[in-house]
Formats: sequence, C-alpha cells, structure tokens
Amino acid sequence: MSSAKTKPLKSLRSAFEIVDYLKRSGGAGVTEVANELSLPKSTAHVYLTSLEEIGYAVNSNGTYRVGLRFLDIGEHVRAEKQIYKSGCPEVDRLAEETGEVASMMIPEHGRGVYLYRARGEQAMPVNTHVGKHVDLHCRASGKAILASLPADEVDRIIAERGLVRRTKHTITTRAELWEELEQVAERGYAVNDGEVREGLRCIGAPVHRDGEVVGAISVSGPKGRIQGKRFEEELPDLVKDVANIVEITTTYS
Repeated sequence: MSSAKTKPLKSLRSAFEIVDYLKRSGGAGVTEVANELSLPKSTAHVYLTSLEEIGYAVNSNGTYRVGLRFLDIGEHVRAEKQIYKSGCPEVDRLAEETGEVASMMIPEHGRGVYLYRARGEQAMPVNTHVGKHVDLHCRASGKAILASLPADEVDRIIAERGLVRRTKHTITTRAELWEELEQVAERGYAVNDGEVREGLRCIGAPVHRDGEVVGAISVSGPKGRIQGKRFEEELPDLVKDVANIVEITTTYS
C-alpha cells in the first residue's frame, strides 16, 4: 500500500488547518495565518487566495474569513442523513411538550455532532449550535451513544479524546465512566447533571439502526425545572419514547 493512501497530504492538511484557524479566530490576515501555522508569508498568501478563488474563504480588506460555501456543503450532508429526515418532527415535538431545548446528536470521529436543535417556550439560551463537535463523555446524548458502542471502540475514543473536565461534576476516570455506561445501558437513557455547565441537566437516549447506534435524542434545561419525578421518570420516559419513534422511522423509511 502506498504512503499516499495511508498518510494525509501535507498541503491538504495545511489548507484545512487554515480554515479551522479562520473559524476559531473569526478572521485573520496573511501574517497571522503564517505565524499560527509556522508558514512562510508567501505560502500562507497562496493558500488564502486559493481558498478565496474556489469560494471557501472571503477577503475583506486583507482579513480572510470562512466562506459560506461550507454552509451549502453542511446543509447537503445534513439533509442526506436519514435520522435527520426522520427525527426533526419528533425533536420539535419534544421541545414543544417539555418547553425546553431538544437536540439530535450523531457520532463522528469519536465526538458528537449536533445535527438539529429545537427550543420550547421556556428554553434557556445554550452555547452549542448545530454542527458543533463536542466530547461524548460529559453529555447525556454522548453517554447514550458510548453505552451503545463496542468496548474496544469506547476505549479507543477515550485514548484519543481523553476525559476533559468541564465542571466539578464531570467524569474524568475510566472506571467512573465505565460504571456510568453500564447503568446507561441497563436503564436505556443517560443523564448529564451539571457535567458541562453548572445548574444544567440533560436526559438523552440512543437511536439504533440495524443494531448500530446512529445517534441520540435529548432534552435539557435548568436544574430548577428538571428535578424530582420530572427528572427521574417523566422526562426519561418521554425522551426514550421519542428516541424509539425516531429509531423506527429511521430504520423503515
């Protein structure tokens, strides 16, 4: 097997590293990009002008930003997912019934990607958007996905991504995580009790297709509204019901 098939092209990697930096920085000039990626300014300029020419970057008085062509690609990829086609109406219903934020997440490259979100009447502002890639170990949907994966794949994800602490409640050891995942698999849903954001609770349930986990459905809101029987029984039952409906429609559509 040739090295071209096993190693990423350096130029391709550099181009996407530049795009990623433009996203993180909100826009940058040639000098900033060159310094960030340790490139000659002339090389950084070639990359940026090339990205601009093909529509993946825009230049505003020397400041380059990510182009909207990525939005077109992202929308196309999302619309191709069967879980998205089947799940959006159910996520909308979950948000309407609970009054909170309802979400659909799918796994990709050892992380979770928010595919769709809906807000109920009481929904509080959230700092995660559609398309955002997040760690799995500290989120309800993420743990629901992990609990449905083979043990060796979970180990690989932990080795690659780590168990980053977000709050004092975040699980940061393998032993704790495995114990939690066993409970998730047993009861059919996962919880996030302030593990990403203090005072925020979330319940998530997996969606399977042909025996494999393809995503998860969740609902989240402030601890003051999600407590007692609502936290322990009502919302878990509702989320599992919605996930089951999405699972059926995704499988047989």
